[in-house]
Amino acid sequence: MNIYLDYNATTPVDDVVLSAMLPYFNRFFGNASSKNHSFGWIAEQAVETAKMQIARLINAQSDEIILTSGATESINLALKGFAEKTGSEKNHIISSVTEHMAVLDTLSVLEKKGFEITLLPVNAKGQINVDELRKSIKPSTMLICLMYANNETGYINPVNEIAEIAHENKCLFFCDATQAAGKIPIDVKLSNIDMLCLSAHKMYGPKGVGALYLRNKRPKISLTPLIDGGGQQNGLRSGTLNVAGIVGMGKACELAAAEMSHYTEKMINLRNRLENEISTLPGIKINGDTNSRLPNTSNICFKGKTAGEIFKSLKNIAVSSGSACTSAKTEASHVLLSMGLNNADAQSSIRFSLGKFNTLDDIENTVTKIKKLYE
Repeated sequence: MNIYLDYNATTPVDDVVLSAMLPYFNRFFGNASSKNHSFGWIAEQAVETAKMQIARLINAQSDEIILTSGATESINLALKGFAEKTGSEKNHIISSVTEHMAVLDTLSVLEKKGFEITLLPVNAKGQINVDELRKSIKPSTMLICLMYANNETGYINPVNEIAEIAHENKCLFFCDATQAAGKIPIDVKLSNIDMLCLSAHKMYGPKGVGALYLRNKRPKISLTPLIDGGGQQNGLRSGTLNVAGIVGMGKACELAAAEMSHYTEKMINLRNRLENEISTLPGIKINGDTNSRLPNTSNICFKGKTAGEIFKSLKNIAVSSGSACTSAKTEASHVLLSMGLNNADAQSSIRFSLGKFNTLDDIENTVTKIKKLYE
């Protein structure tokens, strides 16, 4: 029996989401930019409905949602687009060493173009020091870029405080909420976030669809587009819209908002069961902050065991040794190394990320296989 415990990498498309998408592949196949007939009008209305569903999940307005191919494109548009628009006035961006590689690689490109990048260190729990954040801000700082929740440890950043620090110092706050969206409540107005990205396939929607929230007043955020040619989405992201995928993302966001409280409790219970059952085994340690983290995520160090031994013992169980986007690399997780783990312990650490379709049997079978590893 195969067990899937890698929901932070991707999720299956919910049947309800798939049903919502299917008519837009053949029955309602119009181009949302076709303004002269009903095929286009139907597609355009479907896109507008989806934008409202996405906006409601994060308490935004639908005209603040830019549709993209996923979180990586959203990150590139936010960082490169804002840097190019603002670079003549300010050129300093603050982020952290534990950001997703989509952020770190994009910042590296900007650094080569002359922008100054400060990457804040983290402590053993994966936390930045907010006082160090304050001290890092300069007159040239234009943007603070910190994720909502870490994809490997689940650690949740103090986003309200970060936004407050940013605005006190007249710079903006961009937040990568790819892992947080759909798992915990997000309110961009309450948290005062200026830009935020999310991705459909992390919350039971289709792959290849994402969104960028862009505050449209007080202040209105301006970006230089990455893609030209057609002027769709107010010129910020040209290209024919993936209507079926966008419909799927909208429905996934609507479902997440309705189901969040129920599945949060379920996943916390299953995650705690997993951790409690194996906590007495020698060398077991939970990586990161166990008090402020996503309800579905557990990053566990099996000290003294090799990654090969662990994966062999967990045969037929889908887990991860880090971010799915870097799984082709053999190096230890940059997140865990930044938290102070040595290379051996980082390579002996496994991320278990649960989802709404997991059962108690899944956890019990996983615990049994882990215990056999220690026998």
